[in-house]
Amino acid sequence: MASSHTVLMRLVASAYSIAQKAGSIVRCVIAEGDLGIVQKTSATDLQTKADRLVQMSICSSLARKFPKLTIIGEEDLPPGEVDQELIEDGQWEEILKQPCPSQYRAIKEEDLVVWVDPLDGTKEYTEGLLDNVTVLIGIAYEGKAIAGIINQPYYNYQAGPDAVLGRTIWGVLGLGAFGFQLKEVPAGKHIITTTRSHNNKLVTDCIAAMNPDNVLRVGGAGNKVIQLIEGKASAYVFASPGCKKWDTCAPEVILHAVGGKLTDIHGNALQYDKEVKHMNSAGVLATLRNYEYYASRVPESVKNALTP
Repeated sequence: MASSHTVLMRLVASAYSIAQKAGSIVRCVIAEGDLGIVQKTSATDLQTKADRLVQMSICSSLARKFPKLTIIGEEDLPPGEVDQELIEDGQWEEILKQPCPSQYRAIKEEDLVVWVDPLDGTKEYTEGLLDNVTVLIGIAYEGKAIAGIINQPYYNYQAGPDAVLGRTIWGVLGLGAFGFQLKEVPAGKHIITTTRSHNNKLVTDCIAAMNPDNVLRVGGAGNKVIQLIEGKASAYVFASPGCKKWDTCAPEVILHAVGGKLTDIHGNALQYDKEVKHMNSAGVLATLRNYEYYASRVPESVKNALTP
């Protein structure tokens, strides 16, 4: 039966189930009480046991089902046997009921690149800011982000002890984005979401030039794009290097699928082919609506300081 579905839709359906498994791993690590925190390059660049286990789970589960995929994960982990408990081989049947957009029907497995951020918002995770945390699986074809899955392990966690935790958002360009209620910021309001732990003068200058009514400092690229699609923020501005391809690939798809736009600070589309450098060295500018308003206000001094 599976062979009657396109490679892309089978991959998205599998990634959905894998992302849900990842969310449960993230919750289990906190419940067990030992985060296993390791500093990577600095005090704000951390890795936890959840980062490691989730990456092993996602990458191994995908590689078993789709052996010709290129999979690029954030964490630099040594090769080794992966515990069978981390493997997820299910697929979300609801996704397989959806039609594959015609431009993607002939895609072969080996043409796809998957960008994995096992735990976006790691620093916030270690500090208990759990609504900032997401698991990101982005799928790219010919350098363009075309499908994405975002799991929020702690969605709904402030609703009380009996709340059902977690949700998974997914999207495919040309089909749409699902798993949330699209909402826009009230007209005329300029609310900017930006970095919580990687602030600097470039970021501050860029945001000031946009005359915001409010600035939300939160963790995680996935979380910031969710703020855009749920009407909490009107622009995501990060005028600095630091963000990587695995941070933006999946969220970009969700945003583009509902008519938004995500670029670097110069307005260039981000590239996701397997040879590309991992750093988004010219920052990120994203909006659900009114992209030109924000793009036109990026200071020349900021653009000159950020080389694509």
